[in-house]
Amino acid sequence: MKRRGEMFSGLSVALVTPFSSDGSLNESMLKSLIDFHVESGTDCVVPVGTTGESPTLTHDEHERVISLTCEHAAGRIRVMAGTGSNSTAEAIRLTRSAKQAGADGALMVAPYYNKPTQDGFFQHFRAVAEHVDLPIVLYNIPGRTAKNMEPETICRIADTCPSVVAIKESTGSMDQASQILSASELTVLSGDDSLTLPLLSIGATGVVSVAGNIVPRDVKAMLTAFACGDTATAMQWHHRLFPLCRDMLGLSTNPIPVKAAMRLLGRECGEVRLPLTALSDAQVSALRTTLARYGLL
Repeated sequence: MKRRGEMFSGLSVALVTPFSSDGSLNESMLKSLIDFHVESGTDCVVPVGTTGESPTLTHDEHERVISLTCEHAAGRIRVMAGTGSNSTAEAIRLTRSAKQAGADGALMVAPYYNKPTQDGFFQHFRAVAEHVDLPIVLYNIPGRTAKNMEPETICRIADTCPSVVAIKESTGSMDQASQILSASELTVLSGDDSLTLPLLSIGATGVVSVAGNIVPRDVKAMLTAFACGDTATAMQWHHRLFPLCRDMLGLSTNPIPVKAAMRLLGRECGEVRLPLTALSDAQVSALRTTLARYGLL
């Protein structure tokens, strides 16, 4: 079956948002991060998602990160802008702004906190799709939003809204991903680095990766090997990456560990914003050990 969102297959990296020592956006570092991913062969960058600390950015900062990313990407790499909100009107505004900035698509998280009904999810995404002509990637992560978008709802959205082309699947449920793949034309992207290879095995074709901030070439190598039919090499990459994903990303809430890892690797991108807090000394020590075992330190 031909999938709608094939343009977003491959490696998309959920970018951290770099801050200066005074807590402001560090625009020069953001440009450097984009250059790094262009050079590393990353297919797409995803600004202002969960990893980009979207909940603690002001509206102006949110739009600035997207516009600067699109401007500096300059067609060298695709941009999937995080434009989700628990307010439908705000999601429409952010998605419209991303389209005007030149984004290739919008990553839209399921409305969080207010816990819509399944029909509420449908009406929310239909409203955005009707107001803004931009490819939309759904983002289902009930661990953060407090409610699961059921497969039937996702397929209903896909059937009604042609501009909804893919889903970032972060439920951890292989059954749910299988239902979506078997009943819709949506491209499925892994939303959990440790589950990327298992999801590829049932028909997913890419990942929105956090680990890709650290080792984009390695994640891309796994995806490429699988796409070429070299499952043995893909499995080797999976087993190499798995401890890094588990031990680094499992230390604390995303993006706390990945920002700390980037700092240890000489790619300073500032602290996380409250209410997120830095790793403890013991956690930093454990992170150093993980990075060293992988061969990064």
